[in-house]
Order: sequence, then C-alpha cells, then structure tokens
Amino acid sequence: MPASKPPVFARHDTFFGVCEALGQDLGFNANYLRVAFAVAILPAPMAVIGIYLALGVLVALSRWLFPVRQAEAKVVEAPSAALPAPLEGQNDQADMPLAA
Repeated sequence: MPASKPPVFARHDTFFGVCEALGQDLGFNANYLRVAFAVAILPAPMAVIGIYLALGVLVALSRWLFPVRQAEAKVVEAPSAALPAPLEGQNDQADMPLAA
C-alpha cells in the first residue's frame, strides 16, 4: 500500500494548496485555475490575491467541516489484465519479420 499523502495544505510543493484542493473537489485539472490566476494577477494583483485568500479560507473550512472519510478516499486499483494463453497447436513464438 502506498504511503498516505499529507494534507493539501501541508505539502511542500503547493502554496496553501488552494488550486489543487478546488480541482480535487470540483473534478477539474488544477493547472487551469493556476493559469487563470497567473493571467489575472497581471492587471489586478490585489484583487486576485484577495480572491485566492478567500478561496483558501473557503477550502479550509470545507475540509474542516466535511472531512474525507478514509473508505471514500481509497483509490481503487484496476485489476491487471492477464495475457491470454496461446491456443493449442499454435507456436509460442510470434512470427517476426527479419531485418534486411
């Protein structure tokens, strides 16, 4: 079993994990939100920082009020597809063309 990941807010590769948490909760790629924030910060940096912090508080409250249960958070692994056994009478080696 893989080691459990730390909470989004405690990871070292995110800045409070707001975009990642919103992407997980709403089911979209967090990079789209990151790009939107990066583009929007150029003309109005104070407004974007305020929106980011407000979303951070909203995400923190939602994660605190509605924690994810361990049973729901487990990733279900797909069974590995086994290769079919060769039929009787067939050669086990595949016919491969020879290089000229």
